[in-house]
Amino acid sequence: MEKISPRIDIAFKKIFGVEENKDLLISLINSIVSPADKVADVILLNPYNAKNFTKDKLSILDIKAQGLDGKKFNIEIQITDEADYDKRALYYWAKLYTEQLQARGSYSQLNKAIGIHILNFLSIPEAPNYHNVFHITERDSGFLYFKDLELHTIELKKFTNDSEELVDLVAKVKSSLDVWSAFLTRHDLLQADNLPAALDNPGLKKALSVLEVMNFNNDERQAYEDHLKWMRDQAGGINKAFSDGRAEGLEIGKSEEKIAMVKGMLKAGVSVEVIAAVSGLTKEQIEKKV
Repeated sequence: MEKISPRIDIAFKKIFGVEENKDLLISLINSIVSPADKVADVILLNPYNAKNFTKDKLSILDIKAQGLDGKKFNIEIQITDEADYDKRALYYWAKLYTEQLQARGSYSQLNKAIGIHILNFLSIPEAPNYHNVFHITERDSGFLYFKDLELHTIELKKFTNDSEELVDLVAKVKSSLDVWSAFLTRHDLLQADNLPAALDNPGLKKALSVLEVMNFNNDERQAYEDHLKWMRDQAGGINKAFSDGRAEGLEIGKSEEKIAMVKGMLKAGVSVEVIAAVSGLTKEQIEKKV
């Protein structure tokens, strides 16, 4: 049987969004946020419950948590590239922030809200880094005044691709976030009892073990398969449209959007190697088609 992928939102939440694996969620959060926002413990505000998701919709199973100091976190792994994703991410942040204010409450009750968006697609072609952090700053000086807004994007396709070997993956691991990104992208290359030194991490070992023994009930399995099929169809359709030079399987506008994305990355100075890694195209396809 094919291994379950932690990039599918149902599996992701079943790993990080349950009480018994709260240490994994804490480790993931702390690998992403600044030292000032690291957490010693969190309260899960919407723990995983198999009864809560629907089978007829590719819903987003986000994880909401609260630090001991009141900071709010919203962590989600996004399967598909939706239109206006940036607006939706900002809306989710605003909802997380405003929900803190109860009737007759004071604005002083509002704590910092941090959105963490782990993406299975390329969202910011202009940025070469796979992890980007966004705040509201003053236009000219860059001064940070509104400190309660923080959004993180983690574009997994910029970290690695499905064709890389273990040695290539290990060479990229420089931080704790790289460790978790390696787990989310290439868990199939990793064995809990035989990890390279750069990945020899207790949290990663536990996550791999949890994934290995993960079981789904019938409804969970069906939802997982639906989400996985959707992700594969999207990826396969995009690659076919590029390789054939046609928009077969995609709307023409969508194909043109992807071509413009690659052109934008080239214009921004992103190397052909990085573009190949995030798009799944070969260097020859990029140079010929774009």
